[in-house]
Amino acid sequence: MKVLIACEESQTVCKAFRERGHEAYSNDIKTCSGGVPEWHILMDSRAVLNGGIMRLQTGKKFEVDRWDLIIAHPPCTYLSHAATSHHSLKSTPINWINARTQNRISAMEFFMNCVNANCDRIAIENPVGVMNTAYRKPDQIIEPYQFSEGPEDTENYVTKRTCLWLKGLPLLLPICDMRPDNKELFGVYNNGKAKNWVDSFSKNAKVRSKTFPGVAKAMAEQWG
Repeated sequence: MKVLIACEESQTVCKAFRERGHEAYSNDIKTCSGGVPEWHILMDSRAVLNGGIMRLQTGKKFEVDRWDLIIAHPPCTYLSHAATSHHSLKSTPINWINARTQNRISAMEFFMNCVNANCDRIAIENPVGVMNTAYRKPDQIIEPYQFSEGPEDTENYVTKRTCLWLKGLPLLLPICDMRPDNKELFGVYNNGKAKNWVDSFSKNAKVRSKTFPGVAKAMAEQWG
């Protein structure tokens, strides 16, 4: 299959599909950090969702008539539940709210560009946020630990809720049902509330946005 991983510079999902023989490409306006520029389309995702002439990071051009599968990770800066707090007059000046609202509208438009792409199989990933109500409820909410090998699999055995909106694809089938104890893994705040994986990387957006290897493997195995 020809597979587009939109808004991915880490190439985690792209590599998982490549390992299973698919012609997969990561895509972002940023250069890839995954180390395989010949698999990375360095263009605005909106320009490649519906096929056309693509430009790889290496400079080579090629053409795709239509993608067989699109997995999109629209930026969640203005869409997530956490971003909603910045739209409150209790904590944010009105001029900041106006600017953030315009950015949120643009982010919502991009999300819907992914939804309406000319492709029969589409998966859109985002945290719980405004699209859960502005568009519709997700088809599935997953967590990394569900696709881990258990407590010993420290890279994947964590909690981080992620919504999936699906078109022409089945739900992902988890392989692990043992939920991690966040207090044991990450400790607690002064108020006794358990910390989690996201708290550990709150200042590193690049790490937070990367797809977990276990989830990427499940996508490639089950959707590929």
